[in-house]
Amino acid sequence: MSNSTNNISQDAVSRRSFLTASAGTGGAAAFTIVRPEVLRGQVKTKLKAGLIGVGGRGRQAVNDLLTGSENVEVVAMADVFEDQLEKNLAWLKNDQRNARIAERVKVGPEHRFVGFDAYKKLVASDLDIVMLCTPPGYRPEHFEAAIEAGKHVFCEKPFGTDPVGVRRFMEAAKKSEEKKLTVVSGAQRRFNREYVETIEKIKKGVIGEVVAAYAYWVGTPVIQQRSRNPQWGDMTWQHRAWYSHVWICGDQIVEQHLHNIDVINWVMGTHPISVVATGGVAWRPKDEIHGNIYDHVSSDFVYANGMRMSSYCRQYPGALYRNVSELVVGQRGRSNCHDLGSKGERDYVAEHTALVNSIRGDGPYINHAMAVAESTMTCIMARESAYSGMEVTWDMIMNSKLDLQPKKSGYDEKFEVTPVPVPGVYKFT
Repeated sequence: MSNSTNNISQDAVSRRSFLTASAGTGGAAAFTIVRPEVLRGQVKTKLKAGLIGVGGRGRQAVNDLLTGSENVEVVAMADVFEDQLEKNLAWLKNDQRNARIAERVKVGPEHRFVGFDAYKKLVASDLDIVMLCTPPGYRPEHFEAAIEAGKHVFCEKPFGTDPVGVRRFMEAAKKSEEKKLTVVSGAQRRFNREYVETIEKIKKGVIGEVVAAYAYWVGTPVIQQRSRNPQWGDMTWQHRAWYSHVWICGDQIVEQHLHNIDVINWVMGTHPISVVATGGVAWRPKDEIHGNIYDHVSSDFVYANGMRMSSYCRQYPGALYRNVSELVVGQRGRSNCHDLGSKGERDYVAEHTALVNSIRGDGPYINHAMAVAESTMTCIMARESAYSGMEVTWDMIMNSKLDLQPKKSGYDEKFEVTPVPVPGVYKFT
């Protein structure tokens, strides 16, 4: 499973990765096991990372990790689709722009794992870091497996697509804290110096008490597949067109708008206690290419102290108005959450530099698992309010039995797409 797709038939690719994966995690290329509790400032060693989800986001995360530190190698990869793994591995190995990165991608055939259980084989390998870059529907079970195996984690956002899954993630987050494992999220604004310094000043009262907040992601659609290969079963199709399906994507407010909502939660130091949201489908055709997600959602969040956040996201095609930003209003001023800080390195690289420094003890210990899990649940809370037309509280979402994940996995498994939610008809549970 990967964060980009193409039209190569699964049957058209070589079976080499399947055969090598069946050999297990042994083989001639042994990895050095470095205990997490030893790494914190006591051992200076080259860390070994493995990637789960070898799509466009995954390969870029590898690029950013290796750019951010000379002390890391990538030695294992896992994906549902072999063509995705091989294509993006080749892209990294043949990257002529930066040979220093390509030479540290050392993924031999015996450490290329393919299939729905490929992640289990990767986390069982002798790795220090596991990078989770699949579509977010799989994040809870992959994160849980990585933490149980004692790995440090880079975890792309969001951290799930339904309440049951995010609560599962939260339980693993508690274990990661107990084990003192480093967990860095793909909510990269948390590593942008301008944001970090500005929000620190806001928390110290530079603009006074925050009395209102606004969050926006007004952009364009994400559509990965324009047609369905007739050889693809339901599960293959929905994985390759994952952004169009709520069970694996979470809808725009969860998958994308989380960035902005997470910033406001970060400013507030907590999550909202309730939300009333509205949304729908203004332009997306009701066909299998466009799936069952909304193209706009507007939300009114309330925090425990009475402060309100107005949030709006949409994905409309064409050269229309765009706005990706945050704004907080204080009693003595306002801030866009990055205007009071100094410029630093590119935040996508900075998050990986911080990851390695936390593991090695060269920087502060970082574990953002619970904070970004709460932001993920905040977004799901708003989505469910928009879908149902109800006010949804934090207690309601934390006790929800909603579980969107399929009970069986397989390339040809039948998995019908649920209808686009209609408020008043759709039932929040």
